[in-house]
Amino acid sequence: HASLASTEYQIMVEPLLLLSLLLVVGWPLGRYLAAVMRGAPMRSDALFSWIERPIYAALGTRPHVGMSWRGYAGAFLLSNLLLAIVVWVIFMTQAWLPLNPDGVPNMSWDLALHTMVSFLTNTNQQHYSGQAQLSYLSQMTGIVGLQVVTPVMGLAMVAATLRGLFGGRQAMSQDSAQVKATDAKVVVDVGNYWADVTRATLRFVLPLCLVLSALLTWQGVPATLAAGPVASPVEATAEFKEQKIPLGPVSPMVAIKQLGSNGGGWYGPNSTVPLENPTPLSNFLEVFAIALIPVSIIFMVAPFTGRRKFGAMVLGTMLTMSVLTAGISLWSENNSATTLDVALMEGKEVRLGAEASALWASTTTQINNGSVNLMLDSSAPLTGMMSMINMLINAIWGGVGCGLMQFLVYLMLAVFLAGLMTGRTPELFGRKIEGPEVKLLAILVLLQPLVILGFTAITLAIPSITGNSNPGFHGISQVFYEYVSAFANNGSGFEGLGDATVWWNVSCAIVLALGRFPSLVIPLAISAMLASKRRAPEGSGTLHVETPTFALTLIGIVIILTLLQFMPVLVLGPVADHLLLTELLAR
Repeated sequence: HASLASTEYQIMVEPLLLLSLLLVVGWPLGRYLAAVMRGAPMRSDALFSWIERPIYAALGTRPHVGMSWRGYAGAFLLSNLLLAIVVWVIFMTQAWLPLNPDGVPNMSWDLALHTMVSFLTNTNQQHYSGQAQLSYLSQMTGIVGLQVVTPVMGLAMVAATLRGLFGGRQAMSQDSAQVKATDAKVVVDVGNYWADVTRATLRFVLPLCLVLSALLTWQGVPATLAAGPVASPVEATAEFKEQKIPLGPVSPMVAIKQLGSNGGGWYGPNSTVPLENPTPLSNFLEVFAIALIPVSIIFMVAPFTGRRKFGAMVLGTMLTMSVLTAGISLWSENNSATTLDVALMEGKEVRLGAEASALWASTTTQINNGSVNLMLDSSAPLTGMMSMINMLINAIWGGVGCGLMQFLVYLMLAVFLAGLMTGRTPELFGRKIEGPEVKLLAILVLLQPLVILGFTAITLAIPSITGNSNPGFHGISQVFYEYVSAFANNGSGFEGLGDATVWWNVSCAIVLALGRFPSLVIPLAISAMLASKRRAPEGSGTLHVETPTFALTLIGIVIILTLLQFMPVLVLGPVADHLLLTELLAR
């Protein structure tokens, strides 16, 4: 009874403590981030301006000069293209480059392509084992460099989209009562891409990384450039006489891996490795860091846009969905019929308990992080299903910028559908949502099932390229999960899959790109289209989106879209897997 009470206490206390700290810390961070992204004068200008000015000069940009949405999106795509070329070359030539004390060989073209696209899209899906297949140089530049920059790119894109939804940067700087209709011929200023990325990186992300890296080093996570030591196995009858322990500058990478919703670890097994996650405190710090910036971005919405009720609606909606899915995952991992057999603890975090594993699994898939402290392939089938649902929704906190961007897509869809159901003209913040905007939204809605289900069907139809370790229901889940994770830019996986092949590398690279770039560029284009329309004053017939009723409507639309599109494969995969396992355990 004492053991049961202790378990129930841990199940309740740790999630509540995590949520409470996130709300307490996220609020001031969100206000600070809003000031950073607005570009207004700050007390910290004296500290950062001398670093930023040379960067702006090298980029040939003036931070106060705005861009149209096309210019902003073009700068985003250009920066990604240049980074892609450089990083791909580094991965394929790392054996000949410095900072390679362990003599790591070059990556093959397809593995280098997948790894580059994976980290370029802020996904960090890994078809390689980091400590064995990447040099220190590749880890520090190609991997950590992208882990720092790519989440900030997502943040910059969502900031530009918010500016567009509220009429542009100039309109947002005025009092809402003074904002007049925007002339359709006037180019809407959505901000300066280079300034947004530079300011957010230097003033927000890097300081947080420095603090977390120091805390993790204090807890025992390695931080060195020396080669790893060689140890003799404890078991005298072992087949090998010595083992090389891979080390490196691990704690800085783990810091940005968690804070930047990246997820890709220094070690192949990620945060299941004690060197990457040595103590219960480091475990809590890492799961806290996963959600810190995404939650702060939600708190940023109100001061950034000047609409407190809108910020509260976004926070309340995401928080409701987060509590629901996390609660089901914790129940599934502790109380469902598939947790009765002790053998099912295989692959789970025995140092910290199944509860900590379930909490991490829920957090890492609600947010586009993908790091793990258990093997998700070993989780209860319903826990795995909730992880898939979290990624399919992709707007429960979500990634850095990407989660809020997907939420805005759902918001515009909900406004359009609610307007049709109530007989009102669909309007968002006084601007009509019409045919061109709805067509672009339809592309985003249809792209997800076409890509995920299409590639899943092809892979399962050709056994020679499938590479799964289970031909039954669980095998469907393995393949489906990999493509869901890639499209959601999450990066986690059911690791019973032989995914280090040309097919998996190339197909996942395509899915990664399709899940990232359209979902960031198309909403920005829609926001600029709305900003160019005349703003109608709000009246009695206006659809108010800042109410609990609309928030519930939005949640309903999210659930309906997810169930209608993916219920068949969820039934064939995790639901059937759960029923089969329950039947076997009952015998």
